[in-house]
Amino acid sequence: MGWGFCNGKKCGFAGRKEYCGVKEWKLLKALEPVSMGAGVMPSYGEGERTEIMYMRAKFERIVGSRDSEAFYMMNPDSNGAPELSVYLLRV
Repeated sequence: MGWGFCNGKKCGFAGRKEYCGVKEWKLLKALEPVSMGAGVMPSYGEGERTEIMYMRAKFERIVGSRDSEAFYMMNPDSNGAPELSVYLLRV
C-alpha cells in the first residue's frame, strides 16, 4: 500500500498491481482514445458477458477542513462550472 494520487496530488492510499493481464490491457487500450466521458463497456469474461462502467474526466479536489473534501468533475467546454460534485464529510 502506498499513496494514491488524483490530478498529481496525494489523495489517500492505493495498492499497486504488479501484473496486468490480457483482459486489463484490452480494457486500457479500448479506453485510450476517450478523453472525457462516462459509459458502459461490454466485457466478455470466462463464459459470461458482463459490463464495466467507466468515468474519465478532470477532477478538482478541494479540501474544506480536516473532515471534509469535495471533488468536482470539470467540463473543459463550459465556463468553469462543474458537471458533477462529490462531497465527502467525516462524521
